[in-house]
Amino acid sequence: MALVFYHRGNKLRPELQEFRLGIQKAQEAIDNSVGSPSKVKLENKGDLSFFSKQDEMKTTKKQPRMGYTKPGTKHVDNKQNKRPVRAEQSDKEKEITKQLLGDLYKDRLYLDKLLKDGDLTRPTTESGNQIYDLVMQGLRYLDTRTEFWRQQKPMYARNRDKAEASKGRRDKSKVPMDPAKYILKNLEEIDNSLAKNKPKDALSQSKRVLKTVEGWKESDVPDKDDYLANLHSCIGNAHLDLGNMEFALKHHNIDYDLCQSRESEDGRSRALDNLGRVHARIGQFTEAVKYWKEKLPMVKSALEATWLYHEIGRCHLELGEYQEAHDFGEKSLKAAQEAGDDVWQLNASVLIAQSEVKLGDLHEAIESFERSLEMAKIQGDFPAQKAISKALEDLNEKIVKGLKGEDEDEEEQNENKNDKKSDDEKDNIEEKEDAMKDYKSEDEDSKKDKDKEKEEHNDSSSDESVKSDKSHNSHKSSKSDKSDKSDKSDKSDKSDKSDKSDKSDKSDKSDKSDKSKHSEGKKDVDET
Repeated sequence: MALVFYHRGNKLRPELQEFRLGIQKAQEAIDNSVGSPSKVKLENKGDLSFFSKQDEMKTTKKQPRMGYTKPGTKHVDNKQNKRPVRAEQSDKEKEITKQLLGDLYKDRLYLDKLLKDGDLTRPTTESGNQIYDLVMQGLRYLDTRTEFWRQQKPMYARNRDKAEASKGRRDKSKVPMDPAKYILKNLEEIDNSLAKNKPKDALSQSKRVLKTVEGWKESDVPDKDDYLANLHSCIGNAHLDLGNMEFALKHHNIDYDLCQSRESEDGRSRALDNLGRVHARIGQFTEAVKYWKEKLPMVKSALEATWLYHEIGRCHLELGEYQEAHDFGEKSLKAAQEAGDDVWQLNASVLIAQSEVKLGDLHEAIESFERSLEMAKIQGDFPAQKAISKALEDLNEKIVKGLKGEDEDEEEQNENKNDKKSDDEKDNIEEKEDAMKDYKSEDEDSKKDKDKEKEEHNDSSSDESVKSDKSHNSHKSSKSDKSDKSDKSDKSDKSDKSDKSDKSDKSDKSDKSDKSKHSEGKKDVDET
């Protein structure tokens, strides 16, 4: 019927390719199932009694039975208890059915098993009849699917596909006509997967291509090691994006060794670059600097140089080597200006500013940050503008706090000086008070001596000469005593001067003036 409808459609719309294709497929299916009509010839031979009996049954009809029939009775039809018997399939037919049905063949076996269970499908019970009907419905459906797949994809076509598939598997080990084109095509696809942040796809494709290339013979592919090195590099980058640092280092080291053995400078440069990135990612900045500095002589463009200088400077900044970080930042900025790359000029300028902050050159750091802020505004990089503005605010606050700290230090120094001055003044006042006490005590002694002299002068009026001699002698003795006292006081004053001289020059001057006054007062007393 499908062939009939395809022919009708082709007559109505001959311009459509679908009808012609349908006619071809339907004709092929019919030929595969029943064979070509030209090859089939019907002959009038054999036992034809079966057809003659059918003809007789059609001509002779059973006459209805005449006579009386008891009302209320019904003729019992035993045909409902008779069930058609399914023919058993041969082993070959079972194998064909299994291939055609595929996974559904297990369901067919299960339904056949239910059908053979006499207790479950008992014809005398209603439930048995229901189960039987359901089982037969499922088997008829599977038979229909078997015939459908037999027509759509016959067994000979399936066998041909299997042979081609096995042949393709055998041909995988063969080298393609253009191995370089095959490798480059796969490498481009792997790079695109990495660029689209699909490291898992890139990793699976890299491993598959690597396995294929490893099966090639070196005699057939002279550049096999170069292809393997590139594939190991791609696998290492995929592991790096996935966070598998151990595997990334492993494959990048293999890449480096292969390039080293072939003395490929481009390959070594690529491997050193990747090894530095992996070590920097895991915090091993010293190792990263070592690999990147080894790569420096292999740099071929200003843009590559500015990136490399910046990364080395960033590692030095993380290691606390701020002067080296500043120097590499300057080199990165110069290379970025030569390359005309605004983005890397901004990155290098920020690195310089951060290094200057760590070195303590705060005013120069402000200038560098302001220059970076202008670059970010020109480029329209709003996150960079926000980060740089925050850094400038923090830096200005740091400078203000530093100035306040200096003022506080000066105030503390002034307070210490004032405290020293007040202590010196107190010491001077105490010394003056001691000197005045000594002066008063000496003055009182001199008054007492005068009173004694007056009393003696009034009592001994007759012996004036003797008394005068005595008074003269007593006057001398008092002078000698007072001179002794003055010598002692001078010595004590000198010792006090030597002790006080260490404190301040001002106190020495005040001591000298006080002592000079004190000695003058003593002289006046001695003269009296």
